[in-house]
Amino acid sequence: MARKPRIHFPGAVYHVILRGNAGQDIFFDDKDRYRFYLLMQEGLERYGHRVLAFCLLTNHAHLAVQVGNTPLSRIIHNLSFRYTRWINWRQKRIGHLFQGRYKAIIVDADEYLLELVAYIHLNPVRANMVELPENYPWSSHLAYLGSEHIPWLQTEYVLDFFSTNLLHARRAYHRFIAERNTDGHQEDFYGKGSTDSRLMGEDQFVENVLTQTGALSVLRPGINAVLDAIKTLYDLKGEELSSPSQERRLSEARSLAAWAVHELTDASLTELAVRLGRESSTLSAAIRRFELRRKSEPELEEKITELKRELELTVFQA
Repeated sequence: MARKPRIHFPGAVYHVILRGNAGQDIFFDDKDRYRFYLLMQEGLERYGHRVLAFCLLTNHAHLAVQVGNTPLSRIIHNLSFRYTRWINWRQKRIGHLFQGRYKAIIVDADEYLLELVAYIHLNPVRANMVELPENYPWSSHLAYLGSEHIPWLQTEYVLDFFSTNLLHARRAYHRFIAERNTDGHQEDFYGKGSTDSRLMGEDQFVENVLTQTGALSVLRPGINAVLDAIKTLYDLKGEELSSPSQERRLSEARSLAAWAVHELTDASLTELAVRLGRESSTLSAAIRRFELRRKSEPELEEKITELKRELELTVFQA
């Protein structure tokens, strides 16, 4: 399956996860962590984004980052490249430090930013490294409590959700974290359960972001969505689509289904052939005939338009 492109817009808040290659450590001592701090600060000065929260563990790191005009990909590439060079020099090694493509999920800040910050700060508790997040020195939690000063960290944006009075905000934040101290792993913060795995938010938030950034077309339906849409368009019942009948309406419906799976999804014709009880070569031939008919039968273009509209609705209502 092809990777979906990163989504960027100024002001977007991301949950970023950087993992060690093959689960290996990325921090070996405090000097490494302080170097990571320095590189984050230099990145902020260069690219104009904001780090809202972070937690550095042994073999991975979590960041909450709000971008400006510079895309996150450029920011993280600069950070990971320079940090890898540092580790390779210190450890007298070569090769990759981080695991493939970093994970980044855009979060609906109005609804989930507070929960994300709590989730990031409670990582050491979930990993049984400490009993309380304030006992772990390598996250932004202590700075939120006012016990540590990290000049490049932006805490005001989050604390203002609690109160405009800094003292009251810090107390409310502390209570908020304490209430979640026993929370376990949450798949939502990794893009699971959302209409689009690059985004964390309700369907309306996802649709708004994809529409505004021109990324709506990236959503890819599956075979089930295609078959359901075809049945709706052709008013088919039950297993009619997979029946042996060669009636013109059914043949056209199967041809359109094959075309849609080939052009609009990440599935294969082999998978569709199994569902329809056909050979994949038969479906390939049906697609070629369908493409020829499109040139002389305008009603087929109308069917394609209707199908795309139906699939678009299905994706957001799933």
